[in-house]
Amino acid sequence: MAKISFFLFSLFMIVASAIINGSAGKEKVGIYELKKGDMSIKFTNWGATIVSVILPDKYGKLGDIVLGYESVKEYMNDTTYFGSIVGRVANRIAGAQFTMNGVHYKLVPNEGKNMLHGGPVGFSDVVWKVNKYKKDGYAPSIVFAYHSYDGEAGFPGAVKVSVAYTLHPGNRLTVKMKAEALNKATPVNLAQHTYWNLGNHNSGDILSEQVEIFASHYTPVDSQLIPTGETTTVKGTAYDFLKPHTVGSRINKLPNGYDINYAVDGVAGKLKKTAVVKDDKSGRVMELFSDQTGVQFYTANGLKDVKGKGGYVYHSHAALCLETQAFPDSVNHPNFPSTIVYPGKDYKHVMVFKFSISA
Repeated sequence: MAKISFFLFSLFMIVASAIINGSAGKEKVGIYELKKGDMSIKFTNWGATIVSVILPDKYGKLGDIVLGYESVKEYMNDTTYFGSIVGRVANRIAGAQFTMNGVHYKLVPNEGKNMLHGGPVGFSDVVWKVNKYKKDGYAPSIVFAYHSYDGEAGFPGAVKVSVAYTLHPGNRLTVKMKAEALNKATPVNLAQHTYWNLGNHNSGDILSEQVEIFASHYTPVDSQLIPTGETTTVKGTAYDFLKPHTVGSRINKLPNGYDINYAVDGVAGKLKKTAVVKDDKSGRVMELFSDQTGVQFYTANGLKDVKGKGGYVYHSHAALCLETQAFPDSVNHPNFPSTIVYPGKDYKHVMVFKFSISA
């Protein structure tokens, strides 16, 4: 879900300063790498972002399977959320407002009247502290942390956030997101927004990739992509991925492509298989497990002439996103599972990506 490309003047000045100085605040903005066997992943602490995921295809040839940029400076001016952690509340909040415990909160909109991915300056647009970093070994890992202040983007309460990326044997990447409400109840819904193309970031569109999503229901949206509050069966619709089929096989039945939240089957809070993606040309397979109630399936509909790594230009459907999450706009739909986090009860969110090769 690409955000509207505009910045408040103050935001522009902050970003410009960060670019000039190579840092923001006391934290230096840099690139960090985890390596295990023939797989390597690079990150930047700007937005706690995945910059690259390199692993072999069925012929043994290494390739980068995530969209992104050549330099950290470009991530600082990113309008696509390439690879970043988004929040304090991922996805959309209708009217950039909500009421909690009798108090009405007005947030900062950044998509018309609505808020998307935390507003004009969300968690993807800030420098995270590097708390721990182990480049190699049995389970290389990196932990990013961020302190979100009371009133940031209009949200109540201060929140301490962390995300731990760990590379395990067998080409498995674990992502553990945590948040602690420090002094007030507040909504929290984090998501990891990597754009995947298993054929390589510069291999064209993902319409031939096969997708399976373990969700028998989805949450319909209005013309502004705000959930209506209903939960509807996928059967008989273009949203049905209960059996694997290619992205392109039904995409023409939709106005622009896929940008929808699925209600994942299984028990909330328990790790379960959420989706599988296969690319026949490269032989690469990605299995996704998560403990969240929802997953946003997005086919990069908003990409248009975006200059990426190596000068390659990304277009619509150049990648797909599988953003595990709570249901969008839950703060305005009491029938949806709650996203409110209270002091003393932490938010936790786990994703596991398992990569392999099919014959």
